[in-house]
Amino acid sequence: MKRFITVAVAVACAAWAVAQGAQADTPMSCKTVNKDQIVALFDRWNNSLATHDAAKVTANYAPDAVLLATVSNQPRTGPAAIKDYFVHFLERNPRGTIDSRTIHIGCNTAYDVGTYTFALSGNTPGTTETVKARYSYIYELRNGKWLIVHHHSSAMPEPVK
Repeated sequence: MKRFITVAVAVACAAWAVAQGAQADTPMSCKTVNKDQIVALFDRWNNSLATHDAAKVTANYAPDAVLLATVSNQPRTGPAAIKDYFVHFLERNPRGTIDSRTIHIGCNTAYDVGTYTFALSGNTPGTTETVKARYSYIYELRNGKWLIVHHHSSAMPEPVK
């Protein structure tokens, strides 16, 4: 399943890059980036959760980004819908930890896919709940800043030991 997700994300990134190149009047210039810099993008996003400010979390996303969130049936497209999701999600004091990941870097695009665990405030005051989930982030360099253009997160479908 992990390989299928990785391949599907790679195909989507490649198709998007080809379409962008075909639309450009001039050849695309690719910025050099390494895996540690892509790892830091998750850390930036995770640290913005710790601010409990939905606007700061939303600032990590491109204006035309799509968020397919773990605890929402509604695809969130655009800043207003993404911010609305995080207003409510931040009430649970989320903190993510990467369990496994695969990073691929392309021309001004990168994806980071894998699994993570979230610690959330429990239903009873003073308790913590953990949620194991799969994720994919697709990043794009826009005006000199790496932004999330696609974020998918879903709870593990099978019990995790």
